[in-house]
Amino acid sequence: MDNQSIVSLVIYSLLACCGIMVIVWFWAHKIKNAGVVDIFWSYNFPVIAIILLLFAPGFETRKLLICSMVIIAGFRLGTHLAVRITKHLNEEEGRYQQLRNEWAPNAEKKFFFFFQFQAISNVLLAIPFFIITLNTAKQLSPFEYAGAALWLISVLGEAIADAQLAAFKKNPDNKGKICDTGLWGYSRHPNYFFEWLMWLSYFAFALASPYGYLAIISPAIILYLLLKVTGIPATEAQSLRSKGEAFKLYQQKTSVFIPWFKRS
Repeated sequence: MDNQSIVSLVIYSLLACCGIMVIVWFWAHKIKNAGVVDIFWSYNFPVIAIILLLFAPGFETRKLLICSMVIIAGFRLGTHLAVRITKHLNEEEGRYQQLRNEWAPNAEKKFFFFFQFQAISNVLLAIPFFIITLNTAKQLSPFEYAGAALWLISVLGEAIADAQLAAFKKNPDNKGKICDTGLWGYSRHPNYFFEWLMWLSYFAFALASPYGYLAIISPAIILYLLLKVTGIPATEAQSLRSKGEAFKLYQQKTSVFIPWFKRS
């Protein structure tokens, strides 16, 4: 692994992501809605992918494949979040309202550092992409084909889950109700499951490259965050506050994470 190349690529990526998040923080501060950070957290991965595509020294076909995967997935998720969040820019999402209350009276200052941490997490989670795009081997491996296939399944699964939830919320008859149709009838968080599966696909793809085993860091971090920190705990806490007993009943009927397991 070329240490000089990877250090330069990490620095470029950090500067780009942190710079973007500074601009996003100013916008969030102006509109009093920290939820916009989610949009640009997703968009930062395509930014990193473009940097790697342009400057990483790896095999061009491999770079084009993995960077295309990252750009497509990041742009899809970021745009989905942008459509959802910009519909109620004047109404901050519940979990960010909770943080704002907990961090008062220094909420804006703490949100600045929170946004910068999100940028750093972009680069940390991009470890598989750095490893893959430094690989100069001229032939693709079965690991890379398997990773690409798993990525396709995960992106389609997440897109389906997002579309099902969006369609449910769009129906005025469902106002105040809990989405329990489609994949949401089996898992309370099928979108999170497929998001994690996508990161697992990047690990599988990276196994064909030198030091590829280090890429396990990314799906491990994502799984921890989803299960223990900012994903499922925050989302379910907000659902319990807003939906109460109805959500407790939904919890009893569905799996927390894996969408093909349904409780009897």
